[in-house]
Amino acid sequence: MGYDLVIFDNDGVLVDSEPLANNVLAGYLTELGHPTTYEESVRDYMGASVRRVHELVLERSGQQLPADFDETLHARICAAFEQELKPVPGVEEVLGALTAHGIGYCLVSSSGHERIRVGHRVAGLDGWFEEEWIFSADDVGLGKPAPPDLYLHAARQMGVEPARCVVVEDSPRGVRAAASAGMDVYGYTALLPADELPGATGYFGDMMQLPLLLQLPV
Repeated sequence: MGYDLVIFDNDGVLVDSEPLANNVLAGYLTELGHPTTYEESVRDYMGASVRRVHELVLERSGQQLPADFDETLHARICAAFEQELKPVPGVEEVLGALTAHGIGYCLVSSSGHERIRVGHRVAGLDGWFEEEWIFSADDVGLGKPAPPDLYLHAARQMGVEPARCVVVEDSPRGVRAAASAGMDVYGYTALLPADELPGATGYFGDMMQLPLLLQLPV
């Protein structure tokens, strides 16, 4: 295998959270007077931090979101997670294969640490990630697609050169950020097709295909 570290995006790659989170976000924005469909939420906000929601709403409407927007959104998303969140099919087998072969892995996410941990607990992935393997936009003050800050921070903390890292992403913003960090990046196409994830090193639509791309037997 040509990599020393596999960096996973979290939402949509490890946990099947993007449909839940984007439905909640679209509904909440619409409730606040900013009509947003699920498809528009995926297009505009998938893979980005909540800061982008504030910025785009202000840019489009000239209005600021409520002061408690982040807190309310977080609570609603966590409530949806508690009811419905599941791991991405095949991801535990992939993590098991990496562990068995001594390949390091971690995750980066635009979500905060609490939301990541809630999702992992509900989806049954909390045993796979030590706290020091989890990197949030909160850690660097900037989320994806802030050019490569978050990915470079993760690689630095894990003690691996960027060129020896490979990233698994499912959003165009994440693909751009990982590529700008000088890392190979594989686009996971379960939600968005390959042509909406330009610039990736390669593409796959079933998590069980990832070990083959990494030349790692399951």
